[in-house]
Amino acid sequence: MIGVLAGVAVFGIGIGTGCRPATHAQTSTQTSAQQSVQTSAPQSAQTPPRQSTTAAATTQLAALAIKGRAPMTGYARSNFGPAWPPEHGCDARNDVLRRDLAATTFKGSCTVMTGTLTSPYTSATIHFVRGPQSAAVQIDHVVALGDAWQTGAQSWSASERETFANDPAELLAVDGPSNEQKGDADAASWLPPNKSFRCRYVSIQVAVKAKYHLWVTKAEHDAMARVLQSCG
Repeated sequence: MIGVLAGVAVFGIGIGTGCRPATHAQTSTQTSAQQSVQTSAPQSAQTPPRQSTTAAATTQLAALAIKGRAPMTGYARSNFGPAWPPEHGCDARNDVLRRDLAATTFKGSCTVMTGTLTSPYTSATIHFVRGPQSAAVQIDHVVALGDAWQTGAQSWSASERETFANDPAELLAVDGPSNEQKGDADAASWLPPNKSFRCRYVSIQVAVKAKYHLWVTKAEHDAMARVLQSCG
């Protein structure tokens, strides 16, 4: 195994590898013989993470190995397992929607049906409704899977890659267009349009790369360092 920790503390979201009990009451807004829609977090909801400091991110960045990028040869999304497999009675996508959206409603104990997101990448407000327009809110792998593949993940086992792809420490709910624009880019090629979020974004990337022993390219390292140097 690659030395994965149980969780990582980044920027206000106390994230771990499993679901945690809700701390407030649930209210049923719709019931039927088969399902109910709830307006507060179900039992598997997680609590928000503690904040990491710029100093900590700078220290972690200095410890990351700097190497050239490996070829993309052989990469496919399926190398990181199926998208959002069931785990802990829910799945990572719904866990992150529950964590990052406000005013959420649920079907049963897991599925987020509606909610409101302020995208950290643009500051735009998006009203999420599960259905044909669900892609307006997407879950971003902050360290893109393609980037991970080229900076160490090729050598991991299939189970290690699936663990990485579903780690809440590496996931953010964001607006769909930004996620699609980013693609597999690293910090040298793409940063959030919302400049006020860049310090947090880069710090999360550094924390994830440190946790999973991924390396950075020289250009990526320098881009990260510039962002962190600008943080207050």
